[in-house]
Order: sequence, then structure tokens, then C-alpha cells
Amino acid sequence: MSRHISADTLRLLIPVLSLTALLAAVFYLQPRAMSYTGLNLLFNLAVPIALATIAQMLIMTVNDLDLSMGTFVSFVACVTATFLNSAPLLGLLILAGAIGVYAVIGVLIHIRDLPSIVVTLGMSFVWGGLAVLILPAPGGEAPAYLRAIMTSKPPLVPMAIVASVLIAAISHFVIMRSSFGVVLRGVGGNARSVERAGWSIIRARAAIYALAGVFAVLSGMALVGLTTSADANIALRYTLLSIAGVILGGGEFVGGRVSPIGAVIGALTLTLAGSFLSFLRISPDWQIGAQGGILILVLTLRLALNRFEGRRSK
Repeated sequence: MSRHISADTLRLLIPVLSLTALLAAVFYLQPRAMSYTGLNLLFNLAVPIALATIAQMLIMTVNDLDLSMGTFVSFVACVTATFLNSAPLLGLLILAGAIGVYAVIGVLIHIRDLPSIVVTLGMSFVWGGLAVLILPAPGGEAPAYLRAIMTSKPPLVPMAIVASVLIAAISHFVIMRSSFGVVLRGVGGNARSVERAGWSIIRARAAIYALAGVFAVLSGMALVGLTTSADANIALRYTLLSIAGVILGGGEFVGGRVSPIGAVIGALTLTLAGSFLSFLRISPDWQIGAQGGILILVLTLRLALNRFEGRRSK
């Protein structure tokens, strides 16, 4: 057995250490956080962020980037708080259509060889405009079943942690263990080899964009279940948070190299970072910059460990 740390292990080790260090710091600053209620408050918004991060990770698996993630989740939240509550069938049709649009975007980017950041940036204005049309002012109401699910209290461990573990397990199986996931990662790693093996790149990209749309829809629904209402700007930060969560969790922008478990841990770390900075009484105006500083620190550590492991392997 090799004495060297594998790339996959290293990719997962750093987000785990980052989350552990932040959690220890929070417990030191606020010992009362070491309780069921305390953990529930710390990770209250972890589920929608984790779902959005997995959605972004899927897009990054094929070497693309989705700059419309935040506005799309906001659009879904507006649909959930209005149509899905008052006219469930219509709401489901709208959300299914939105997932279909995601699949079409993936195909269009491939066929026309368009930059994903340009296409998704344009789509961010479309989703944002639709969200404003649906809900011009903050309001709406979460469906009762969503509210019940997101505020449920399972024994021993808060719902946010249970749901995050399930999200990590399901996404890990789909992306890392299933044959479907091997094909999807192959599209990002070596699309020509996948095509030579008889797989359709267009179908694969449509599938991965549609799957990303599903996770993003679940993110918007979970967010409304927690906040009980919505507005057109409710999840604008999710674009940057989702990208940061993927990178923090060991993912890379090219090569199909991603880690679903690491992405969820990265999302948990970013969620916890907000609470940690609040305990330090840092102004909300500075918290985004401070979160960016934490991300840069972690990425610097990952780069240093990668170089160290590379030297050892020679």
C-alpha cells in the first residue's frame, strides 16, 4: 500500500480540516453552540447552500461555470412561494420547464461552442427578470409540507446535518460510483475518448445540466422552506458561494476533477464561517471579504500540500 497521500484523499482532507478548525473556534468562542439547538442555528442555511454547491459542481464537472446559479435559485424560490403554494400543478410544470431550459443551455453551449460564463451570465438576467415578474416585492408563503420538512427535528442530530449527509452520499454515488457519473466526468476529462467509446456528448451535457437544474430547484425549495417566504434577490450570493464551496471542497475548474463530499463540506464550512465572523463581531459589510480571505487561506494551504506531496512522489 502506498505511503503517499492520494490525490482524492488530499482533496477531501483539507475541507475536513477547515471545517473542523472553524467548528473548534466557534465552540471556543461560544460553548453553548455545542448543543442540538446551537448546531441547528449554526447550520440553519446549510442545506440550500449545499444543494446549490452540488448543482454548480455538476456544471464544473464538464469544465463550465454557471454564473446564473444565484438568480435561478431566487427564481425557483419565487415560484415555490407563489405558484407551488397556490397552484401546485402549475408550479411543478414551471419548475420542470426551467430544468428543461437548463438542459437546452448545456446543449447550446456545446453545439455553438459558446463560453459558458457568457451564456449563463445572460441567463442570470432572464431568471432575475422572471423572478421580479412573479414576485415584485418580498412575500409569498412556503408550502406547509416544505416548512414541515425543513423545520423537522430528527433525534440526536439537527435536520441540516442529516440532510447534508444525505446530499453528500447521494451525489457521491451518482457522480463517483455510477457508470452515468463516470461518463459525465469523462466529458470534462477527455470528451474525445468518451465519444470514441460510443457515448453522445450532447446527451451527456444535456443530462448533467438538467441534473444541475434539479439540484438548484431543490435548493430554492429548501430555502423557502426555511425562510417561509421569498423575494427576487433572496439567493443572489449563491452564485459565488456555490463556486467557492466547490473549490473549497477540492474541486477544480478543468479536467472533471470534483469531490461531491468535499463540495458539501465546503458548503458547510462557508455556512459556518458566517456564524464565526458574527461571533467575532465583524460587520456584515466586511463578512464577505473575510469569507474570501478564509477561502484564499485554505486554497493556499491546498496548493502547498499538493506541491509537498508532488515532491514526495518523485
